[in-house]
Amino acid sequence: MNKTIYMLVTGAVLLSPVLAQAADVKIYGRANITLDYLDDGKNYDVFTVTSNASRLGFKVDHQLQNGMTAFAQIEQEINFATGTNDSKANSFATRDTFAGIRSDQYGQIRIGRFDGPFKIARSPINFFGDMLGDMRNLTRAGSLRFDERNDNTVEYKSPKFGNGFNVLAGISMQNGVQVNQQANGDELSDTKAYDIALTYKKGPFDLAAAYEKFEENASNSSATTARDAVRVAGAYKVSEALNIGGLYQNSKYDKNTANNVDAQIFGIAGEYKITQKTLVRGQYLYRDVDTNEANSSMIALGLEHKLDPAFRVYGNIATVLNDDNANLAPWREGRANANASSPILAAMGENAYGVSVGMRYDF
Repeated sequence: MNKTIYMLVTGAVLLSPVLAQAADVKIYGRANITLDYLDDGKNYDVFTVTSNASRLGFKVDHQLQNGMTAFAQIEQEINFATGTNDSKANSFATRDTFAGIRSDQYGQIRIGRFDGPFKIARSPINFFGDMLGDMRNLTRAGSLRFDERNDNTVEYKSPKFGNGFNVLAGISMQNGVQVNQQANGDELSDTKAYDIALTYKKGPFDLAAAYEKFEENASNSSATTARDAVRVAGAYKVSEALNIGGLYQNSKYDKNTANNVDAQIFGIAGEYKITQKTLVRGQYLYRDVDTNEANSSMIALGLEHKLDPAFRVYGNIATVLNDDNANLAPWREGRANANASSPILAAMGENAYGVSVGMRYDF
């Protein structure tokens, strides 16, 4: 863990008694660590230790005199395998970080950098989230990316209505700390993002539909990176033991090129409780790309046992079956591989697979 994190954690601990007089302050975290075997289908074939989106965070809630609640959160990814977040070792608040205000009557407004409505819409079947086999390995491939935390976002979440519905709508003003302009005052690169979602959760049903639109990408101002997507996901709890669901996503570039092609993703997933503390899960996703021999399928199976509500052990096996012009792998998203030499993708046209055994402790 770097010095910045040490200073902030120490400061938070020292100030907690003072802050607690005015607000409800909570320090929380997750240690999600696995021993993995990864094979890219060609030359990469190793055992490694991985920290899977482990985190440390601070939450604050404060009841206002008018009955509304002010809230804030700071969250940082922590690599429990190496002691640092390798990709952002000198950063803090790399995960959901925001402040806002809410009420039961009017809903919630928050501002910051966090999982937007479109990303949240995968929740009904996010059975392999932050593990080997995470669905984002197919839904977030290449530059056709939508499961994002966007900078400078303003989001509104409605109160529940119609016996279980919520509307979420957000706009990201720009990437980075300022809007870049040309000499004539026009924006140098329009990096706004807009998304909206409708969710329904009641009884055995957990449903979500979302739309997201990105203007030009800050890292590449070419108009070909402007893109939009539609996502529909749902789960139905058949019984206390069985939960099944499905997902459909249609992702498109505003302009297609040889490297920027549209894609559709179809998926099904399920969880079954063998006992109150042990469950099995499975998932199949298919990525259909608008170019020859570039489709991929991902299959994942997992077994989990809770030793305690806060502590679980689990094991997963996952594979991606690639066409000749595809190179996706089941381990890239939601994780931070401790071995810096490990590839983020499979060998082109090869089938990649992995086996993961680990523990997750929520505190």
